[in-house]
Amino acid sequence: MRIGIDGLKMPESAKRGPIGTLTHAKENGLEGVFFRSVLGISPTLDPAELRNIRDRADDMGMYLETGLGKVNPFAIPEAPELRAVGAGDTLLGFRRMMEACASIGCYELWASTANVKPMFPGRLAWDRFRTDVTWEEQLVAIERFLGRLAPYARDLGVRINLETHEEITSFELVRLVEAVGPDVVGITYDTANALHRVEHPVWTARRVAPYIQQTHIKDAHVAHGEDGLYYQLRPCGTGVVDFSEIIPIITEANPAVNLTLENYESYEDRPRNPEKWLLEIYDEEFISAHPDLSTSEFAAYLKMVHDYEARIAAGELPNLDTYAEQPFGYVETVRYITDSAAHIREVCNAAKAAQNPA
Repeated sequence: MRIGIDGLKMPESAKRGPIGTLTHAKENGLEGVFFRSVLGISPTLDPAELRNIRDRADDMGMYLETGLGKVNPFAIPEAPELRAVGAGDTLLGFRRMMEACASIGCYELWASTANVKPMFPGRLAWDRFRTDVTWEEQLVAIERFLGRLAPYARDLGVRINLETHEEITSFELVRLVEAVGPDVVGITYDTANALHRVEHPVWTARRVAPYIQQTHIKDAHVAHGEDGLYYQLRPCGTGVVDFSEIIPIITEANPAVNLTLENYESYEDRPRNPEKWLLEIYDEEFISAHPDLSTSEFAAYLKMVHDYEARIAAGELPNLDTYAEQPFGYVETVRYITDSAAHIREVCNAAKAAQNPA
């Protein structure tokens, strides 16, 4: 397994551009870059620009992954570039993006089901809790849109991999994959996002394992605070995610999948990120929005949180506010990435040794 980085999250990615981001990742010991949208490589889908990034990645021995964008018709208007690339025809825009990806040998393509609104508090930050359209209506629209994209995907030999994004449950993702067809729809497994949906990372991994084609590897603090639990990204190995259990699940399901790290962006690249997300797990409306969540998994989730809080209480790890007050510029972001990569390599090596004892 190769360890790389989400292109958006590599420091100075906007300034350096796609080629510079590849080089920067290589210089920091990473083995690939995952550009979420092919429009992030070339906004006009210029064949020469696309071929250049492919050739440079190959020359450096780096993996190159990319994707499409939001596949929720209620969220697409918030990303006007998806319609613009088709000159007003959204389906044509997606077809053109798929063709561009296939032309450079990228056949596993990231997508997600909604957007985040960090300016709103609690559950209203997530489109699952929109009040103008229900989540059930959005899921129906997503499935129909994927069904319209499916013939293009089959024709080009590509697969649309839906991320375990913060607003959708893994149960819902599996149902979408199976409804449209796993030959054209898979899953990008984000190891920490399902925490927002009160799903235990290991249980989530087992559910989505048969369909994992891409990954986002990240860790998170989850602990009690006012009105519920608070989520905050942390370097891999310093949060609640137990990679020693998850990596073997991923490896067994898809030994060739790449492990793409994701982190907070440097404060020098983007205005200060939200330092905490509220999970309203004791709110009736919040909990009722998760009908597939079992009592057993909820109990395992809370046990995981309790164990993590014990580590904080023992002084092993910083609490929410202490961590948020730390600087997070270029140097700190690079350290976050390299520390995460080192932890994941250590876990991968241990998993490999366990599979092949001397």
